[in-house]
Parts: sequence; structure tokens; C-alpha cells
Amino acid sequence: MLTLYGVLRSRASRNVWLAYELGLPMQRIDVMQAYRLANPDAADAPLHTRSPAFLAVNPNGHIPSLVDGELVLHESLAINLYLARQHGGALGPANAAEDGLFGMWALWAATEAEPHTIQVLYNRVGKPPAERDPAVAEAAIAALRAPFAVLDQALAATGWLVGGRFTVADINTSEIIRYALPAPELFEGLPALSAWLKACHARPAFKRMMAERDQEPA
Repeated sequence: MLTLYGVLRSRASRNVWLAYELGLPMQRIDVMQAYRLANPDAADAPLHTRSPAFLAVNPNGHIPSLVDGELVLHESLAINLYLARQHGGALGPANAAEDGLFGMWALWAATEAEPHTIQVLYNRVGKPPAERDPAVAEAAIAALRAPFAVLDQALAATGWLVGGRFTVADINTSEIIRYALPAPELFEGLPALSAWLKACHARPAFKRMMAERDQEPA
């Protein structure tokens, strides 16, 4: 049995989405981010990223982490690439070339997009209004213009990132692009990207994950 540590209001969302796509049995242990707790050191605090019990699983103190037998994996994108290789079927790599492309898009999303999309999310809707910095949001939007154009061009041929079909590459990348939705102006004039994100979010497995995520404490 696979065991995933993390709450859905975290990057664990992409792992749960993939598991639902695959019908993959997975035990989930809720681990909340310590920064979301008023007093993480309280005796009655829920399991969180600085709890000794979780640090024994991931000494980095971040979620998610996956345990599969003797294997312990951290980093959500790496977890999904592993699950896709092991259990992915059509969502996994058909050959070494696709495996390389999956890795490429995961690294692209993590380096070219996520540092900026997360700032859009935080400073448009995520933080309390008094803590949002419009200048940071605008700088992030400006920085995303070129990567979003690259992504739109890559999607124009088939509507998907790899192999002309929906794969783990689309899950990993779209979950990072989702953070930019509070800036709808970023998607204007990018029809392939917009249609792709809509198609990803129309999938039943994504809707199931998001419905469960919405039930978690904000």
C-alpha cells in the first residue's frame, strides 16, 4: 500500500489527482504545513511539517512525501513521475524519449513557471488583503508572459504536452499553471494554453480531488 503524507491544500494535490486518474489505492496521512498553525508546538496541534513524527519521514520538513515499501520519496513532481513509471499505463511514458520529456516538463514547470505563479496566487488571493503586494503580483505576471507563450506554442499541435495524449506531464504542469488563474489577463491571446487547462480541469479525477480539497480547512 502506498502512503502519502500531506494535505490537499499543498502540492500533494497533484499526487492525489494522479492516483485518482489511475484508480491507485493510496493511504493518505494528513500533515499540515506548520506555518498555517497559530501554535504548532501546542500539545493538541495536528500532525504538521515540524512534528517529530513527520520529520522522521521527511527531515526537510515539507509535504508531500510518499512511502512505497522501503522507498521514501519527497518532492511532488518526482513522486508523480515515479507513480507514472510504475503504474501509469497511458499516463506514463511509452518509451525513453517520453520519459525524458516528462522530466523536462516537470523541471520547466518548477523553474520557469512556479516561482512566479505562486506569487500570483499569494498576492492576488492567497494572503490576507493587508498582506498582499500588488507590485509583486504584477512583476510575477510580467515574468510569466514569455513562459506562457512557450507553453501555448508547445500545446498548439495536439493539445497535450507529450505523445498527443493526456499524461502525467499535463498533471504536473497544469497544477503549477493553476496558481496563475487569479491573473486571467495572462491567458488572453493564448488559446491552446487556455483550452488545455480547461480540458485538464474538466477531468473527473481533478474535480474529485478539488472537491475534497475544498472540504479541508483554509
